[in-house]
Amino acid sequence: MRTGLYDRLVRAGATRRDVLKGAASMAAIAAASGAGLGALTRPASAASELRSKILQIPGVGKGQPTDADFQKVGELCLDATKANVKEGEFAGVELTFMGLNNQNLHNVLFRGFLKPWEAYTGAKISWIDLAQADYNARLQQSIATGTVDFDIIEMGAPFEGDVCGKGLTSEMPDWVKKQIDFDDLVNYLKPPVGTWDGKQYRVTIDGDTHNFNYRTDVFADADLAKQWKDGGGEGEWGVPKTWQQVQAVTKFLKGKKFKGQDVYGYLDAPKPWGGFGFYFLGSRATAYAKHPDDKAWLFDADTMKPRINNPAWVRAIQDVIDALPSEPADQINADPNTTGFQQFLAGTGSMIPWWGDIGSNVKTNDSSVIGDVTGFSILPGSDDVYNSKTGKWEKLASGPNYSPNCAYLGWGVYVMARVDKDEKKKKAAWSAAAHLGGKDLSIWTAMYPSGFQPYRNSHFDIPEWVAAGYDEAFITSYLKSEGDSYNHPNAAIEPRIPGIFQYYSAAEDILANTFAGKMKAQEGADAIAAAWEKLTDQIGREKQVKLYKASLGLA
Repeated sequence: MRTGLYDRLVRAGATRRDVLKGAASMAAIAAASGAGLGALTRPASAASELRSKILQIPGVGKGQPTDADFQKVGELCLDATKANVKEGEFAGVELTFMGLNNQNLHNVLFRGFLKPWEAYTGAKISWIDLAQADYNARLQQSIATGTVDFDIIEMGAPFEGDVCGKGLTSEMPDWVKKQIDFDDLVNYLKPPVGTWDGKQYRVTIDGDTHNFNYRTDVFADADLAKQWKDGGGEGEWGVPKTWQQVQAVTKFLKGKKFKGQDVYGYLDAPKPWGGFGFYFLGSRATAYAKHPDDKAWLFDADTMKPRINNPAWVRAIQDVIDALPSEPADQINADPNTTGFQQFLAGTGSMIPWWGDIGSNVKTNDSSVIGDVTGFSILPGSDDVYNSKTGKWEKLASGPNYSPNCAYLGWGVYVMARVDKDEKKKKAAWSAAAHLGGKDLSIWTAMYPSGFQPYRNSHFDIPEWVAAGYDEAFITSYLKSEGDSYNHPNAAIEPRIPGIFQYYSAAEDILANTFAGKMKAQEGADAIAAAWEKLTDQIGREKQVKLYKASLGLA
């Protein structure tokens, strides 16, 4: 590691031990992902001319991309399509695409990327745009009523049990695998993710994990350090490494000023968000609930008995209740979009968990004021971890327990089986999906606001990010947090079981009442467990046990 990079990482809040561990970790990540060290260390000049060209559209630090930029990138990435499709080949084909319009990303970008694809192929696309909070209900309605009214869907792997398991999706043709360079995916997003009964259904366009985002300037401030020490704070003032430290720091910062403004610690997201908000409680809970010797953490693997009301999860719920009085006013009504885009990017709060979107947005989103003062790590650990098999809390000889929350397994594009009866329409739908999942286009979406984060081995080429305009210390910290999370031996992996968002949505409604003080932490957790038991019985316990064990690699 170069001396300058080392110095910048230390100034950003990393200890010498962190940096040395990080260097070793990055090498391990590269090896584990199949990328090899070369992907992390090769000269920036090795990047393709095309990739270099699109990464300057519009240029990191030169304003937020526009629809014209999306179209330009989409057009420049059309060569892979042209190798498989003749000009005008899909004339007369009309496709319907259902996806998100969250934060004016997702479908908004897809429109731009696919406009030149439409112009070249002759196909036309109509759009169904959904807010994130409405997504699950709309999809479940289509499944339950058998009225699938879309040909292509943007969907996450947790829904594969509901959709692929019911035979609603089209199997990926071999030519698509080749066009998207399927083998470039990081290991944890390869099969069984994207598959059902051994068949491949998904074009991956995203990887998901919650990492820890923090303000480097807050945790390097000498005045706050003195106040921390004078107030009897434990240890040196710095970036928290455990949830116990997160709680202590959040309570300490209540009422404090930084650069003349109110400073806050951790930002919780208590407001329901269509099931997706449950991930944010999960990120508080995994270090407490995911024991290194047990792959399960949401349910008992042999019975599907919920663990949501065990002492680990109850502690996480209580943490939120205890922290909220030290967070901004009306935080009870903040959902994850609020915490990430309206608060943290705008300078409110010093710690949040989020998907990797924050890492690219702090540098390329016009609303961000923290582009030069953000650092990253895996989620905090815990001084102890609950062992569900023994019913006891344990302190590990190795130190704090860490368990990154690989929440949602990333977005993908899926083609619906209803196109299979029309070969021309089927090829058109898969061609559109393959264009969105293309290798070169994907590096652009990883670097700019898109709703997606790094998910390919080729995304971990630090010189390529630096050549695009990212600061080396910043992007090293960011990519390390992503790679460390994907490859962590104790990562909490999403269970791809039918109804998973029904479980999450039921939990969110009860948690909202719990965080509002209408129920105690244990009462709320018990109510969620009862709702989850009812859902499992409705779906079929024996089937759920089988699929849950398979998702954990225990089948």
